[in-house]
Amino acid sequence: MTTYVLVHGARHGGWCWRRVAKRLRAAGYDVFTPTLTGLDERSHLLTASVNMATHVQDIANVLRWEDLHDVVLVGLSYAGLVVTGPADAEADRVATLAYLDAFVPGDGESNWSLVNDLFRGLFMDTSGEMGYSVATIPFSLFGIKDAADQAWVDAKCTPYPLAGFRQSLKLTGAVDRIRDKVFILADGWDHNPFVPFHDQYKSKPGWTVHRTPHSHDAMVDGADAVADILLKSAR
Repeated sequence: MTTYVLVHGARHGGWCWRRVAKRLRAAGYDVFTPTLTGLDERSHLLTASVNMATHVQDIANVLRWEDLHDVVLVGLSYAGLVVTGPADAEADRVATLAYLDAFVPGDGESNWSLVNDLFRGLFMDTSGEMGYSVATIPFSLFGIKDAADQAWVDAKCTPYPLAGFRQSLKLTGAVDRIRDKVFILADGWDHNPFVPFHDQYKSKPGWTVHRTPHSHDAMVDGADAVADILLKSAR
């Protein structure tokens, strides 16, 4: 039976999937929403050594130690890289690889290499006082319009390891064996750097592509729409 593993993006934690996870569990599925090392309730673990490889290992370990199979593995934003790594390492455990407004990386690529100049500048302009983290920013910039949702997200987000943005992903090619891939573009915010991925994969075999009129945090303000899409991948 399908198990969902939902991975948050930069500055967030597993809490951001709460509404989507509730819907998936109500439909009878097991759901894991791990928080990456150094973020949110694990922010006390943030050091200069925390990088993307750390986060890839975080998720690979969930798959292994929880003995998960038939997984729908979902990554938001930066976590497009994070989920691709363990999907490559543990391809036999993953039935569907899904990207929610996320980067779809190839071997040797990084968040830094995939993002546009606007966001590279934003990463550096908001570098934290510690020198190895990227500070939080108001998530109204990413299209969240409801004041209560804005306050909830802004209150919980924490600085993010700069090395997570700069480190390149190493892939063996095993991820290509995963036949079911999903891309969800959140259309409700400006300067979306993920549009090229939507356009690239919308007609590619093995991919199912969706658009939703919500913010970059579509799992918050578009939880029902996101859950409905993910439920289509259940087995």
